[in-house]
Amino acid sequence: MASYYNYLVLSSVYLCIFFFYFGNALEVSYDSRALRFDGLRKLIISGSIHYPRSTPEMWPDLIRKAKEGGLNTIETYVFWNIHEPLYRQYNFSGNLDFVRFFKTIQNEGLYAILRIGPYICAEWNYGKN
Repeated sequence: MASYYNYLVLSSVYLCIFFFYFGNALEVSYDSRALRFDGLRKLIISGSIHYPRSTPEMWPDLIRKAKEGGLNTIETYVFWNIHEPLYRQYNFSGNLDFVRFFKTIQNEGLYAILRIGPYICAEWNYGKN
């Protein structure tokens, strides 16, 4: 059971987490007790901010308040059904610009966890709005 748990943790780390820290990539590992970032054990204290539910102008203040509240990580889903409302028609503008959202997180010196779909809950009917 422990090895399955380790597999899940490592899979989650390597597949679903983008770490941004002042523009430098980090080495992320797991040592059976904790996540390690560049060899140092870190405790992830995260909160959710769903980028499509706020405006880009709100992001810096929301992220700054999260940091002031003691968080070191922001996590969000990728709301793919609003990025591709019709087959091969993509929208990454305005509040759907998740690259800008992650750069805003990075500028505050926080980590980011990207929760990749295809299905999300978050009061989003059937994984969609």
